[in-house]
Amino acid sequence: MNTALLIQLLVNGLIVGALYGVVAMCFVLIYKATQVVNFAQGEFLLVGAWVCWWVMTDLGLPFWVGFPATLIFMLIFGVLIQVVVLRPLIGEPIISIIMVTVGLSIFFQALMRWLFGVFVKPYPQIFETQRVNIFGLDVEPVYIMSLIISILIMLGFAWFFKFSRMGLAMRATAFDQQVAQSMGVSIKQVFAISWAISAMVSALAGVVVGIVNGVSSIISLFGIKVFPAVIVGGLDSVIGSIIGGLIIGVLENVAQFVDSEFLHWGNMYTVAPFYVLIIILMVKPYGLFGTKDIERV
Repeated sequence: MNTALLIQLLVNGLIVGALYGVVAMCFVLIYKATQVVNFAQGEFLLVGAWVCWWVMTDLGLPFWVGFPATLIFMLIFGVLIQVVVLRPLIGEPIISIIMVTVGLSIFFQALMRWLFGVFVKPYPQIFETQRVNIFGLDVEPVYIMSLIISILIMLGFAWFFKFSRMGLAMRATAFDQQVAQSMGVSIKQVFAISWAISAMVSALAGVVVGIVNGVSSIISLFGIKVFPAVIVGGLDSVIGSIIGGLIIGVLENVAQFVDSEFLHWGNMYTVAPFYVLIIILMVKPYGLFGTKDIERV
């Protein structure tokens, strides 16, 4: 057994899993605030990746300027999506809003292909070195940057929800919208900020994936890959989304190792998270940390 390869894959799994956890938190953030599952989350990654690529290639700005500019753009983008598209649907059945997010997904997929084409386009070189050796393991610098930013975002989320006024307002809105509104919380403002934060944080993941693999419509599939992490951790649990992301990230890479060393099936990296998702849901239908709803009938 190739122990060195296993350790390398486990480290990669933890780094990628932290990124999964960050995107999963965006799912949870929108769901807790609005009770809507955003099926356009992957397209937020795609739009962010393309915007950063365009700023660096067409405008010629360095990454350390283009990346913050992309996050600011996505913050405004998220607010506009909520205000222009979703705010008029407040009070409508949840399924209608979910179908609108599906429509947004298709629309942005087509728009990005029309604007930038269908071929993979690499980012300009950002780091001078392609690999960094840490304790004998080769790690790409972009993954180190991703891990640091992911940890900072997780800590920021923890502080935001526990101590900030808006974070407390979001928690109150997630618990009961009518009660929160009666206490003076602006539900419309909470919804807009939820979508803005979700779009901005998703853009971070999109840029990281784009730097590693190049930018194309395939990035939007990242939203589908993160969905098992959301369900495994619990759709309404921020902590669960982080743990679910780490579980899925490690699981993918362990499945890849087992497949390459023993099974030789060729697709375990892709399908293993969904097998585990089914098994966990059979045991805990609300996920590992999800809140169980009890209703009288």
